[in-house]
Amino acid sequence: MANQAPPSVLTFAGTDPSSGAGLQADILTFASIGCHPLSVVTAITAQDTVGVDGVLAMDSDWVNDQARAILEDVQVSAFKLGLLGSVENIAVIAEIMADYPDIPLLIDPILTSGRGDDLSNDEMMEAMMELLFPQATLITPNSLEARRFAFADEADEVGLTSLDESAARLLAMGSEYVLITGTHERTTEVTNTLYGEDKLIKAYKWERLPGSYHGSGCTLTSAIAACMAHGLSIEDAVLEAQEYTWQTLKNGFRPGMGQYIPDRMFWARDEEDTTAGSGDGSAKTH
Repeated sequence: MANQAPPSVLTFAGTDPSSGAGLQADILTFASIGCHPLSVVTAITAQDTVGVDGVLAMDSDWVNDQARAILEDVQVSAFKLGLLGSVENIAVIAEIMADYPDIPLLIDPILTSGRGDDLSNDEMMEAMMELLFPQATLITPNSLEARRFAFADEADEVGLTSLDESAARLLAMGSEYVLITGTHERTTEVTNTLYGEDKLIKAYKWERLPGSYHGSGCTLTSAIAACMAHGLSIEDAVLEAQEYTWQTLKNGFRPGMGQYIPDRMFWARDEEDTTAGSGDGSAKTH
């Protein structure tokens, strides 16, 4: 008898050769949390741990064909959207999502890389707000992205507004929940804030870790998607995913000359260390 399949999560994302962010980060996170990763390539990037040198968007027909093929074959328990590449891709993905309204849709609305390289233009921002946010279960902007989306038509207000006001405007665009992450704020602790039902639901405070990380946002949103695929409520999934993400950052490593990368398999290496230190010379399997 075949084993029962784990829940499957489908990401639409751009590639990252460093596996710090993007498609590869999503796949690692889904697998680490016990889900089967499915993926649709929206763009191919030339990047490393320092920054992004170039983005080549996939043709929207190819995005559609990739998604339709796998969705006709595999039952998906959650969707995660990252770097989408073009307005045309956003439009196609919005049409696909409209066919699956009962499946959680989590959006990491990426505007720039960690270094500040632009990854979305004004037209893509507008398309996300009009076509995707109204279908979203949760969007997870950082504080800078939240202000830019909320005040897209009032650029002079971006630096003056509160995150509460930004969240209210984002909720009014149609997303069921908004989680604003606070790594870019000048605070001693990192505060992530969940909003929904036109109010602040909960603020989560985390120890601010030293260093700069490549792919923390991808990891958090993918972890929430994976937790929801396992059946957790939105609030439980957000809490569990933040704990997981913080541990990946605490155990992060620096494989190149740029930023640190979250260790999404930190728990496996903890087990390896325990096994190595057992002293009985035997190998353990899990």
